[in-house]
Amino acid sequence: MSTPLVYSSRPQLQLKFFRATARTYAAPSEQTGDPKQNILRRVLYPSNIRSRSTPVGTWRTDVGRALQRAIPSKQAHDTIERAWLLYKRHQRQKRETEMARKFECMKTAMDKLRELDLRLYMEANKKEDPRVRSQEEKQMMKTMRASEIRAMEARLQGLFPRELRIPTDTPSRTGWKYEWQSFKRPL
Repeated sequence: MSTPLVYSSRPQLQLKFFRATARTYAAPSEQTGDPKQNILRRVLYPSNIRSRSTPVGTWRTDVGRALQRAIPSKQAHDTIERAWLLYKRHQRQKRETEMARKFECMKTAMDKLRELDLRLYMEANKKEDPRVRSQEEKQMMKTMRASEIRAMEARLQGLFPRELRIPTDTPSRTGWKYEWQSFKRPL
């Protein structure tokens, strides 16, 4: 037998060795495995225990108590909900009546224009395809540079020209473009 039959009465001294250069503040964590897998596991399978609020505020521990203090009963909550829906309905009806009034004003103005001048009425109601180019424009585009062609294609008939710059308080850093000229678009 390798174990002694009689134990000594003297207490055994356990010696602990401390290294002078040991550090504990950056010791590796007790988790084993890949840290990426641990992060993915925590994200995909969160724990069911919610003991603290989330940093983004999506779950709060005190929200139930706060709601109970603010709205003491289900009946009060339903009343508030119905009042909110009623308010939204009134707003929607106001908006619809205002749009109907504006449409009627526009319709009477167009009827008066039709009575006064049929040519102007037809010109105002003419539908144009912005992609269609006349023969003059096609011939003119053959002699233009690529930047001018892009500007011409980007410009829709009857709309504010895109190549005009927004007025600012300070001049641009590059200065004034003295060689720039607007291209003449045939009508």
